Amino acid sequence: MLLEEVRRQERLIAETDFFIAYAPYASRTPFEVRIMPKKHQPSFSDIDGPELFDFANILKSILARLYRGLNNPDYNFIIRSAPVGDENAKYFHWYMLIIPKLTTPAGFEIGTGIYINVTFPEQCAEFLKNIDISTV
Repeated sequence: MLLEEVRRQERLIAETDFFIAYAPYASRTPFEVRIMPKKHQPSFSDIDGPELFDFANILKSILARLYRGLNNPDYNFIIRSAPVGDENAKYFHWYMLIIPKLTTPAGFEIGTGIYINVTFPEQCAEFLKNIDISTV
């Protein structure tokens, strides 16, 4: 999945030496963003010094884009990491999920667990990618 996102560039928002940030293909909400390490790492605790600094930079960039482009929305972020005891598992690749609170789940979403996203992730990625954050 990671290689495909980098190859296609359609949903890519930002890229650093160690991470990419992109709008997932099946985003549940408008402007949902994932930050994922380029190197396979099952657990968030696997980050070392240079990667941690790089992660902080890409996270700051994405939050600045959301702040500037979407007028400082509320958001949730989640780190999805391998479960305790499976930190060395090959089956998992950790990532951070950022979910701006721009819509409210209603009856359909609450009742079915299926989310309706009213925007294309490619459009969200293009919008966020083009925001000037040099003065934030």
